[in-house]
Amino acid sequence: MLVSAVGAALLAACSPGSGGDGGAGDGSSAAAERARERAARDSAALRERYDAAIAAFPALAGRLAPLRSEVDRHARAFGWTAPESGKPAKGAGGAKSTPTPTGSAAPSAPATEKDALAGLAAAERALADRRTEDLLDLPGEPARLLASVAAAGAAHVYLLTENGNAK
Repeated sequence: MLVSAVGAALLAACSPGSGGDGGAGDGSSAAAERARERAARDSAALRERYDAAIAAFPALAGRLAPLRSEVDRHARAFGWTAPESGKPAKGAGGAKSTPTPTGSAAPSAPATEKDALAGLAAAERALADRRTEDLLDLPGEPARLLASVAAAGAAHVYLLTENGNAK
């Protein structure tokens, strides 16, 4: 009976909304915010890679545009917003700045279509793997969102590497 009561108390302490102000909940929410910002930047940077590949190889646009659109939705789900034309991407002195893509240089164009697809697949795979590892340190909803986006990235890898190989 005592074991059941202790187990119930532990479950209640770990459930969403059970934390008070301060304590471990603040660390968890800070970690979730850092993960969200990183995921937004990473998705925006990946979207830029898709843009570079499509610009270099317009024949791939039909195949890459739906994946690029998904990556853009992922970035927005994590809070990224496109900068208005002519304005810098970072918020200027606001309470909360919009995450911007990592790295300031535009992605370089690959030499061939095959290289473009392989590069995008490698980037998607690395990002999906990192996100899968990162979600273990996150609470409920942020972990679910990151897991969902990581799974979508894994599906993108399949589509980039398998969808066009005639057998």
